Amino acid sequence: MKIAVINSGSSSIKFQLFYMPGAKVLANVLVEKIGEGSSQITFKYDDKKNIISAVIKDHHEGLKKIISLLRELSILKELSVVDAIGHRVVHGGEKFHSAVLINEDVIKEIENLIPLAPLHNAANLEGILVARKKAPLVKQIAVFDTAFHFHMPKEAYLYALPYEMYEKHKIRRYGFHGTSHAFVLKQTALELKKDVKELNIITLHLGNGASACAIEKGISIDTSMGFTPLEGLVMGTRSGDVDPAILIYMQRVLGLSVDEVDAVLNKKSGLLGICGENDVRTIIDSDDEKAKLALNIMIRRIKKYIGSYMALLGSVDAIVFSGGIGENSSYIREKVLENLPCGIKMDKFANEANATFISNPKSEIKFLVIKTDEELEIAQECLKFIKS
Repeated sequence: MKIAVINSGSSSIKFQLFYMPGAKVLANVLVEKIGEGSSQITFKYDDKKNIISAVIKDHHEGLKKIISLLRELSILKELSVVDAIGHRVVHGGEKFHSAVLINEDVIKEIENLIPLAPLHNAANLEGILVARKKAPLVKQIAVFDTAFHFHMPKEAYLYALPYEMYEKHKIRRYGFHGTSHAFVLKQTALELKKDVKELNIITLHLGNGASACAIEKGISIDTSMGFTPLEGLVMGTRSGDVDPAILIYMQRVLGLSVDEVDAVLNKKSGLLGICGENDVRTIIDSDDEKAKLALNIMIRRIKKYIGSYMALLGSVDAIVFSGGIGENSSYIREKVLENLPCGIKMDKFANEANATFISNPKSEIKFLVIKTDEELEIAQECLKFIKS
């Protein structure tokens, strides 16, 4: 059976077509710079890759172009012939704790959650509405990034703010990257030959956006991202944890507007803010002192989260790296794992080879590198609805 997965961003569409249950990728399409005059489409199929330019004015036009390309290559005649369509939705609030079949009530709730994730949910919803027009009879499933963290205990998700702010306005920690952490958990269980319910692990999704997650017996009990994806680790352009009084200072003393503060924290901070560059590969190769400082700040923050999660979990079976940086940077992995407690050892040669297991065989805690696949996780979630 064929399952399409759509990840609709504010100016992009990521589209993957799977043949399931074998998880074969029939096509992978990325449409970028939608509505920006000249868009770019990257199309991968049968180990081939094509990049073309086109004028894509909106998401409806973008999806239409994707289907046109698939039809030309005899990969897919129409979107309406797939068995299911899975949609990545960033914010599920307190309403959604698992994937759901999309109906009018679900669409309304996703719309209601836009204030909690204005850029993401609005774009995700646009992809859903366009796909429903193209394939109104096909089962369409929403998979929420926040859902994996739904079962965090109250002491993990509440901020020490007046309780009514949670009750009336739902200000709390939600966590994100849940689709990735869920996929990595399952793959780790396969590698360790254990049931997910037996595992205590720490997963690190390290990319331009980054988060850590403490998983106890297969359940997320804490994660670094909070009310928004801004909290937690140092990221490419996001600050991660900062003293909240800095935001007040930036407005009251520096005279920045709310929108300017938002831009500073989300788009001008993190690695970029420290050294002027947010590509870790470039930063690692640089001799600039600020580049070294930026890496040290990022690595120190990751280590602090690992330490706190080890304390929460008590016993840890594995620390797992994923995401573009986690999967490919042996340098970052080595520095993150450096000077951990006695009995925890990395295999330097395995690490440099980007092996799946990068821990010494005698290490008390296993270190793994797992390539995350959020789209495949979404496709697997869709299978449950096809079979039901």
